[in-house]
Amino acid sequence: MKFTCKKLFAVTAMLFFSISISARDHLIFSVVEDLPMGTDNEVLRRNYYVNIGANQGVTPGTVLSVYRVISKSNPYDNKKRVNYKIPIGLLEVVHSEDNAAVATIKTLLLTEKDPIFEINNFMIG
Repeated sequence: MKFTCKKLFAVTAMLFFSISISARDHLIFSVVEDLPMGTDNEVLRRNYYVNIGANQGVTPGTVLSVYRVISKSNPYDNKKRVNYKIPIGLLEVVHSEDNAAVATIKTLLLTEKDPIFEINNFMIG
């Protein structure tokens, strides 16, 4: 099979762009929640707005894994910074637009074996 220069360039460009697109991290850019009214058995809902949508294959029912990056400096190794990518939980998409979606909590990791966080919930960013 012969490859012309144009075909080889096109295949290389496709591979490069598909790798760079899938490597992008997405984030929660807004959170909206119900106001507590103080009634018995009140259920407070939260919507998480994320910058990933239908153009990236996200549809209602899609489950998104959420991680928090914690950066700490190691004083015993020339203060070298270490980044930890720790799972926080799962969000389930309830509505999707081209480049954004709305999700709700599916699972929040809060067991004895999970790391301790200053805020034990999903956050913006």
